[in-house]
This record gives sequence, C-alpha cells and structure tokens, in this order.
Amino acid sequence: MLSLMRKHATSWLIKIILGAISIVFVLWGVGSWTSQRSGRVATVNGEGITLDEYRTTYKRLIDQVRRNFGNNLNDELLESLQLSKKALDQLVDKKLLLQAAEELDLRVSDEELSRSIKGINAFQEAGVFNSRRYQIVLGRNNLSPEDFEASQRDMLLIQKINDLITASVKVSDAEALQWYKWNNASVNLEFVLVEPGRYKDVTVSTQEINDYFNAHKEAYKTKPKIKVRYVKFDPQKYVSVVEVSEDEIRDYYDEHLDEFETPKTVEARHILIKVPADATPEKVAAARARIEKILKMAREGQDFAQLAKKFSEGPSKDKGGYLGTFRRETMVQPFADKAFSLKAGEVSDPVRTDFGWHIIKVEKINPATRKSLTDARSTIRKKLVDKAAKGRAYDAAEAAYDANFEGEDLGAVARQQGMAIHTTGFFSRRKAPQGLPKAAEFIKVAFELPEGEISEIQDFGDGYYLLEVIEKLSAHIPELKTVEARVKADLLNEKKNQKAKMDAQALVEAIKGGASFPTAAKKYGLTPQATGFFKRREVIPKIGYEPDISRVAFELSDHNPLPGQVLKGHKGYYVIQFKARQAPATDAFAKEKPDIVARLLQQKQIRAMQTWLKQMRSRSEIVIEEDFAKKSG
Repeated sequence: MLSLMRKHATSWLIKIILGAISIVFVLWGVGSWTSQRSGRVATVNGEGITLDEYRTTYKRLIDQVRRNFGNNLNDELLESLQLSKKALDQLVDKKLLLQAAEELDLRVSDEELSRSIKGINAFQEAGVFNSRRYQIVLGRNNLSPEDFEASQRDMLLIQKINDLITASVKVSDAEALQWYKWNNASVNLEFVLVEPGRYKDVTVSTQEINDYFNAHKEAYKTKPKIKVRYVKFDPQKYVSVVEVSEDEIRDYYDEHLDEFETPKTVEARHILIKVPADATPEKVAAARARIEKILKMAREGQDFAQLAKKFSEGPSKDKGGYLGTFRRETMVQPFADKAFSLKAGEVSDPVRTDFGWHIIKVEKINPATRKSLTDARSTIRKKLVDKAAKGRAYDAAEAAYDANFEGEDLGAVARQQGMAIHTTGFFSRRKAPQGLPKAAEFIKVAFELPEGEISEIQDFGDGYYLLEVIEKLSAHIPELKTVEARVKADLLNEKKNQKAKMDAQALVEAIKGGASFPTAAKKYGLTPQATGFFKRREVIPKIGYEPDISRVAFELSDHNPLPGQVLKGHKGYYVIQFKARQAPATDAFAKEKPDIVARLLQQKQIRAMQTWLKQMRSRSEIVIEEDFAKKSG
C-alpha cells in the first residue's frame, strides 16, 4: 500500500493520469457519425478510427496545452508531450469502452439522455434548459443535434461501464489511517551546506579552457536563427472610417437578446445539518428532527444568522449562513428550486440535498432584467465598428498579399497602403522578438517559411500579419574566441563543484569513521544546523524546496542516520544526518478522513481503470495504419 501512496501522493500526477484516460464528449466533435468517408488511422477489433476523429481529438489536446502553457509553448515542448500518441490512445480507449458496453448490453434511455443534456449549463438560461440556446450553441460549434446527442449517449455509456469497473473499489479505515500517518509524519535533520562559491582560489589555464571546449563543443552549438520582416494590419487604424447605421444596431440587438439579459438572482442564508448521501433512514430522520427544531426557533422570531452560527454545519457557518447573491444554476437541486420559489424574508421548509438537510432564508430577490436598446446602443456600436474595422484590416492584408503574389515587393506594397514595415533582429525558436502578442505562433509560422517567401495572412489577436523571412542562420559550433568567457565560467563552476563535492564526501566519511558531526564539520569551517521538523512535501526549513533531499531524509532513522552519499541541492552539496522523527497526532485524522478516503478512492479507481484498459488492449486486435504519421501531419 505504501508504494501506491508514494507513487500517487501528489495531486498533479492524479490529474495527468485522469487526463490520459478520460474522454471529453461535450462539444467534442462528431467524427464517428459524419466522417466515415474519411481515411482510417486505426482499427480496434475491426471498428475504424477515422482521420477526422483523430484530428478533432488532437486539436482538443493542443488547445488544452495552449491554455496551460501560453507563449511558452513551442515545437520542442509539443514533441515532448507526445500529443499525437495521446490522441490516438484516447480514441482506442473510447472504442474499447464502447465495445465492452455493447457486450454487456448496456443502454442509455432517451430519458437519461434528455436529463443529461438538460443539465448542461451551456444550454441553460436562468438555470433552465432552453431549446433555442441549445440550437445556437450547437450551431456555433458546427454540430447538429443528432450528432451531439449520439456523442452524449456514448459519453453516458462510457460512464456506466466505468462505474461497473470501479464499483468494487473500496478504501478501508486502516488504509486511510496508514496514508494519514505516512503523509503527516515529520523529521528533523542536522545539516551543513558546502557551497561551490566558497572556493575562491580556483583557477583555469588557457590549455584547460581549450580542452574543455573541445570536449563540450555541442553544448555551445548555436540554435538556428532567422530574421523576419513583417507588416501588421491593425484594425484600430480603420475604426475612424467605419460607419454603423441605426438599423444595424437594432438588428444586432434583436438577434442577440440573450447578451443583454441578466438572470434572476437571490441573496440568501442557510442552515445545514449534514447527512451523507448514503446515510441510513434512521440517520436521515434524526438529522431532519434537528433541522425542524431549528426551523421552529427561526419561525418564532429568533435571528436566523445567529441560529446559523450556533447550529449550522456548513462552511458558511461563521458568516451566519450567508451565501451571498447567486444564480439558480450555481446551486444544487432541489436547493436552487426552493430558494428561487421563496419571497424575500421567507424561511423555507427543510430541503434535502446530497449534503444534508437545509433551511433557507431569502433576504433579497433581484428580478431578471434586460438591458434596453438605448442602454445597449453604445456597446453594440463599438462591437459592430470593431468587427467592421477588423474586416477592413483583413481586406487590406489580402490586397497586399495578392499584390505580392503578382510580383510586387512586400515593402513597396506596405508603403503604398501607408503601413509600416517592421524588421526583427535574428531570433531562435525559443525567444521571439519583443512586442508580439502571440510569440509562439509567430515563431512557428516564421520558422516554417522558406527564405524570401511571404506567409499566408496570420491573425495574431491584435491584427493581421504578413511575414517574410529575409535571412536564415543555420545552427553551428562557434569559434572558441566568441564563447571563451562562457567556457571559462563553465569550467570554473565545474571545478568548484568538484571540490565542494569532494569535501562534502570527505566529511561524510569522517562521520562514518566515528567523528561527531560538529567536529568533522569544523575542519571545513562549517557548523551544523538543525532544520526543525518538516513533512514530506513541505519546504525544508533553512534549506528550501529540495524534493530529493526530503525523500532521502524520510528514509533515514536512528539505525541509519546518514545517507550513502552527499546530496546535490540548488545551492551546493548537503551533508545531512538524521536527528529525530515525529509521528502525527491522530486526533485530526477524523476531520481529514473523508478527504483522504476520497483521494485514495480516486487513485484506486484510476488504477482499476488503467488495469482494465491494459487487459482489454492485450486481448484486442488493434491495428495502426502504416501511413498514420503521414495522415496525422
């Protein structure tokens, strides 16, 4: 069990595993139903995965990565993430799950499908499903209701097979307690830091610099670089010449009424008596009796906020049960329906949710409103002007592109249109010119261009761009004289590190030979310090965030007080010695137990699903098309 804990102790790892095996269907794409004519990239037990399905999934992964990494995303990072393989793996897993559901004769009823779709926030207005909004949202994502509903039905089927696979997974109280003790144990260390910077007398000769450079030439190899000139067609330049009529403003208002609607909101307090969703009828009844007594006091005139502070078991207790102002869709059912059915000042009858029994007091109701055309006019005008200005900027970029295509020089065309032409210095894939809004995209486009060729029109967010690569520098190993200062610094740093490591190791050997830590350290002008107690994933006091040192520290004991070797940290080399271990107090376990059980249950469910998928893959016929790499490019 402890090996499982160590492997999955951090939440980011769980998220990665979840991401690797989950398949997101809402507004995900419809390859299975509309792309049969497309080429296949793989088959799973005879069922094909189409190129369109693959491209849709791959694009979704790319979009997720872009949101996470922003301008730090580059080709090297994309390659390291292996998104192409992950996209195909997700599609294979999807096929296996759906095939298993078919074999088990699992079905999704029309009622289940309808309830699922109506529960999606994107299709709701004021917390209620709106068929018009449903059509609009699907249309914006190029989906038909038939295709989306088929996709959603698959998602529900996969959820059912997932529930079957993980239904037997349990977490015992003993497992939870063991995890709690492991995660909350703490140790105290003695340590000294041997810093490379303390060795001021280290020198290097010209011959050593030359030898070091010859042995490490690849480390000084330059990156390919390019120089680009570009023209930016800024929509703001055209704003002053755009005219928008009153009819256009009115038409936009009539066609986009939902943009100007503010849904009804409620300001309320509540009192919660917790009851688990799977509680016995006796516990449910006992909790209801408690909430009924509190309700009686509230209706007899006692202050609701004070009753909440005294009796409520919810997180808003200290605020007198105050929930603030909220929309219907932000609260669970049937809590939301009850809150929105009350008048200001009313206190509800008891309401049961998955959290327990609630009573609600509505303090204020904010009716749904719609901004009038008069109030919305300036906003609409700006939106229409910006859209038209963007269109004019694109037209100007297109005219410049066409003129260049006919043989005219990009610079000359830009000057004819009164546009400035910009020239960058040399830059690599890792560092774009300053002042660009989407540097990663600019770099990608620029490095894919042949020298002297004009790019397609590019939208980098703040306008349209045409790029031309005017010079390329290939990667090369420079002459020593151009990087000598850097080579010398690297060699000095290496020699200082070697001396620090040797002295630190000698210190360890002296302690192992029987010398006390203070006596051995004194020889090197060092004095041991105590860290104080710290837990596994905490920053080590007086040392800092050093995961490797922390890991080794928790492997030490009274019988094994010294690690086998010195430990490299960010500041230098550490010699550590075990001082004491402290077991966590178990009185806090009861409070943390629900979260621990949920976390361990999630981990075990993930492992169960991974194991199942691995077994299914081993007994399935999965064929990847030979030209998959070509099709996916």
